[in-house]
Amino acid sequence: MAATGGTGDGPPPGARSGDAYAVELRGITKRFPGVVANRDIELRVRRGEVHAIVGENGAGKSTLMKTLYGMHRPDEGKILLDGREVHFKSPADAIEAGIGMVHQHFMLADNFTVLENVVLGSEPTKGVRLDRAEARRRIREISERYSLDLDPDELVENLGVGARQRVEIAKVLYRGATVLILDEPTAVLVPHEVDELFGNLAELTREGLTVMFISHKLDEVRRVADAITVIRRGTTVGTADPRTTTVKELAEMMVGSELPSPETRSSTVRDEPVLVLRGLTVRSREGRALVDDVGLTVRAGEVVGIAGVEGNGQAELVDAIMGLRPLAAGQVQLDGGTTGDGGDVAGLEDITGWSTRARREAGLGFIPEDRHRQGILLDAPLWENRILGHQTLPPAAKGQFIDRKAARADTERIMQEYDVRAPGPDTLAVALSGGNQQKLIVGREMSSSPRLLIAAHPTRGVDVGAQAAIWELLKDARAEGMGILLISADLDELIGLSDTLQVMLRGRLVATLDPATVTPEDLGGYMTGARSAAGAA
Repeated sequence: MAATGGTGDGPPPGARSGDAYAVELRGITKRFPGVVANRDIELRVRRGEVHAIVGENGAGKSTLMKTLYGMHRPDEGKILLDGREVHFKSPADAIEAGIGMVHQHFMLADNFTVLENVVLGSEPTKGVRLDRAEARRRIREISERYSLDLDPDELVENLGVGARQRVEIAKVLYRGATVLILDEPTAVLVPHEVDELFGNLAELTREGLTVMFISHKLDEVRRVADAITVIRRGTTVGTADPRTTTVKELAEMMVGSELPSPETRSSTVRDEPVLVLRGLTVRSREGRALVDDVGLTVRAGEVVGIAGVEGNGQAELVDAIMGLRPLAAGQVQLDGGTTGDGGDVAGLEDITGWSTRARREAGLGFIPEDRHRQGILLDAPLWENRILGHQTLPPAAKGQFIDRKAARADTERIMQEYDVRAPGPDTLAVALSGGNQQKLIVGREMSSSPRLLIAAHPTRGVDVGAQAAIWELLKDARAEGMGILLISADLDELIGLSDTLQVMLRGRLVATLDPATVTPEDLGGYMTGARSAAGAA
């Protein structure tokens, strides 16, 4: 095994001898009230390499990177850039020193254009006015050079998650960063987009830039990194050479167990449908079809997976089912456990005109694509997040009032059953790692025992341990008769969990595939239009 018990004095695996350290962290310790987030961290990164940092959610990776980026100040230890000790009081100091960070949860203004977001805080001027022509020229140059496919004049609120990430990368490159910190950069990408990103990273490092790559996808880490540092419970536990270290060995270093698999092949599908979509159509303000005549059925005990490149209508489809977007045409039917009144299928109710609250009360659960925008209130305590969207249902509801005692008690139950690691139900959600925030959301939605669960990217940005736990929860819910509509950019997750796979392209369902026989490469072909539906299951 190529892993070691510490960073040592020799060059890190994959580094080119003779290069100076672009980044060196010596004995970094960072404390918060009641918590030591980082303890005596050692990290050395060569100039011109991709250096991966892996570890469980809550292991201290994000805290360490925020310290390097000037968002936190270390309580102990030193930060050196190119051999020179630096002291950052803010991210502005780090940016000035050539460090740029693309956060896992994007920091963009939705009501601004791509251009305005990219230049914000670093605006080129002509006299006292923003030089839009120069800004547009530079952004287009960056976009073309690194294949980011950005329109400077597009509003960010109109962009999908993948495009938003590319805007964040453009912001970093626009400021001339020589060290790039990328936090879970492939979480929203399909295989061919991952290939393109890795090609871009190779070009950046060939030009002498340094990339610090945080990821939970160990196979991707082995593929892209020149060196790997593993962090567990706030401290460095070893380094690894990606050329000789296996995924299994990396997983054991991270969590002490083998990498989990989403694979499930025993069928639990029942005859009764729990969700039926008929001719669902959603249009943009300009009249363009974002979702185009979609018909779909999800049965009890069935996982129907939706595969598609980001921006092909998946988000709009979810919003339409949840009542968050108006329909141009079509019908949504849900089995809320009641008897139908002569409709096409007994037990189904037409909920097309219902509010989101009424849909939830009727048995529709929702794990959103972006937990910070739609799933959680960061500045609210965990017990308030437990009842978010479920205020009118037990255990939160007590007549017309909120039963805070019952809500707190049930939050403690969820924390125990779903392994949400936090001091207590009054802890603010912002204090939790991304994986623990996600487990709280999953626990909340599962606790309402919905007939139909919409799970949009349920394991995005979580570590292998949390990922395995969420997979098992979805499998258990499926076995108990819950219908699940699964949207994910993780093709192994889609193939492993789904009973039926649908492919969405330009707002339409273009292929129905059998997860037992389709490969990720085949699925990617359908998603990009390189393959047609002919011959699909």
